[in-house]
Formats: sequence, structure tokens, C-alpha cells
Amino acid sequence: MRRTQKILIAIGAIAGLAIAAAGFALSYNAPCDGSPSLAGDAPRMRAVSARCYGSPEVLRLEAVARPQPADDQILIRVHAASLNPYDWHLMRGSPYVMRLGGGIGQPKDPWIGADFAGTVEAVGAKVTRYKAGDAVFGSGGGTLADYVLKRETESLAIKPATVTFEQAAGVNVAGITALQALRDHGGLQPGQRVLINGASGGVGTFAVQIAKALGAHVTGVCSTKNVELVRSLGADEVIDYTQTDFATGERRYDLIVDNVANRSISDLRRVLQPQGRLVIVGGAPGHWIGPLALPIKAVLFSPFVDQPMGMMMAKPNHQDMQTLADLMASGKLIPVIDRTYPLNEVAEAMRYLETGRARGKVVVTVGPTGG
Repeated sequence: MRRTQKILIAIGAIAGLAIAAAGFALSYNAPCDGSPSLAGDAPRMRAVSARCYGSPEVLRLEAVARPQPADDQILIRVHAASLNPYDWHLMRGSPYVMRLGGGIGQPKDPWIGADFAGTVEAVGAKVTRYKAGDAVFGSGGGTLADYVLKRETESLAIKPATVTFEQAAGVNVAGITALQALRDHGGLQPGQRVLINGASGGVGTFAVQIAKALGAHVTGVCSTKNVELVRSLGADEVIDYTQTDFATGERRYDLIVDNVANRSISDLRRVLQPQGRLVIVGGAPGHWIGPLALPIKAVLFSPFVDQPMGMMMAKPNHQDMQTLADLMASGKLIPVIDRTYPLNEVAEAMRYLETGRARGKVVVTVGPTGG
């Protein structure tokens, strides 16, 4: 018996050391690498990098080689880009589990930005959908830069003339997330009741408008200062969470889109219809699992209840980007911009985004903007 106990203790000690070592490796922040030098007289551009994990101070505006389009690529001059929580999660490497794919110690890919709007500068020989001079918006990697490269089959669309480059720059992540949460994961139908928790943020302001366009009865949850904003977006009802707890009310919803993850699963289920759906978009901060905490609980609950629930991750694509373009062209969707910053103040823009107080989108202007 004593021999067995010693073996078990040894196994436990080894496992504990392995867990501690893994935890240290995942949480370790390597020093920032310097910017690589550029050789020759090749055309250059500006781009924002994060060559190590940390606060917004790790963001740098670098001079890098300007890309050249291949036969199937489009070179786009960026006029504006927007920031998303996704960007600051990558910047900080938090939650730490993200580092398993994004890089342990420091990011594998240092370039920041996922949304943009701009003008086509040049196209490859095989490109047929776009031409030089087209105003476009979409998704990409490293969009906080003067230029980006895209393929015409990727998440890209012509910008409607009725919206500015700044407005279009904020559509990709937040707009597609809202659309897919409501339509695909939520199965929202005309006449159904949807509650949007966190209705004044980036995804929330899109979700309110898209839900109305889909014919739903929309209830938005936000703070006192944002009540009028959410009402102006078309919400049928607005709940000020500082005054009223929606989870204790008598109203039942066919769908809840949760952008903030500040309520328990039991609270959310209490106000769902028996067959209602819960779609979790946002999450609470935290270094280890952070935004994944509530979704993990939802996945564990889901097999034992009739209410489908879980987290969703947006999948950018051309078709959905075109759907959002059509909604904007028809006037049913108007992107909300809280603040704009020039490219050389991107660190300040990121600091503001991290406060969680942004109403709509935080946009970074890169080149000429306007219509």
C-alpha cells in the first residue's frame, strides 16, 4: 500500500510540475523584437505591428515593403480600418489558450487589424470582379496599414455610395458576427422576439438593426447613456440594466444574443421560451479561459435542456459581406461610429476600446476618407 501511495504521489507531483511548466510557458511574454531592416529601393508603406504580447504600448507603426498583387490578387489602398476585441486579444495574447495557435512567448503574425475599407489600386491579370478605382470594404489580416492584398473570392464587396469609408471599415467582424448570430445560429424568424444583451456595442448596434430587417421584435439591453442610441436604431423596447433586471422579468424570448456574458446560464434560460435559443458572442475578460467561460458552461448544459445554446465565431465570406452591403444601400443598416483616431494614435484607440465603453465602432483613419 505504501508503495502504491508513493507512486501516486510521484505521478501527482510530476503532473503538477507539468501543468505549472505549461502555465508558465503560455503566460510568458518574450521581449519585443526590433523591426527588420528594409533593403533596396522597393516601395514602402506604413503598417501597425505587435511584435510581442502586452498593453497598447507594444503597438508600433513600422515602415514595411509595399505588397504587389499576384495574378489572382487585388491591391487595395486602405482609407480606414476599425478595431475589434479580437485585435486586443491578439495584442495581449489573452486568454492564454489563444497562444497555442497564435504563438507562445510572442505572436507568430505581428500584424494587427481585421476590418478595412478602401480603393482598389491594382488588380492581377486573372481578377474579373473588381477593377482599379472601385471603393470596397471587407476583411483581411494586418489591415491597419496603407495597403492590403485580397483575392476576389474572399470576404470583400463594393462599398455602397451611401456610406463613408469610415462607416464601411467597421462592418466586417461586427456586422458578420451579428448577421450570422441572428440568422444562422439563432434561426431568427419574422415576428419572433429577440433580446440583445449589450445592444450599444460594436456587434450590438449591428444586431439591433439586422434583427429589425429580419422582421423580429427587438429588445435591447444597455446602460442609461445608451438608451436613446439603441432606440434610434429601431429597437422596439430598450431595457436600462442599471434600472431593470431583464432576467427577473416576465417577458420570454425566442432568441437571446449575448454580447457581454455578464449573466449566468440559469439567468438567461429563465427568460427564454421553452424552445428558445441562446447565442453567446462576447465573453468576460480573463487571462486563462476568459471569454470561453460562459460558452463552456453552455456547452455542458446544452445536452440536458431543450434550449439550444452555445458560442459562435463569425466566418467571413463574400456572400454575407454582400448582404450587409445591400442592407446599407437600402438604408436598413447604418454603422455606428463612436470615435475615430489617426493611424499614428492607434495605441490610444486600442486603450479606449479596452475600456468596454465604446458605442458602436472605434475607427482608425489611414488614408483619404469620406464618401
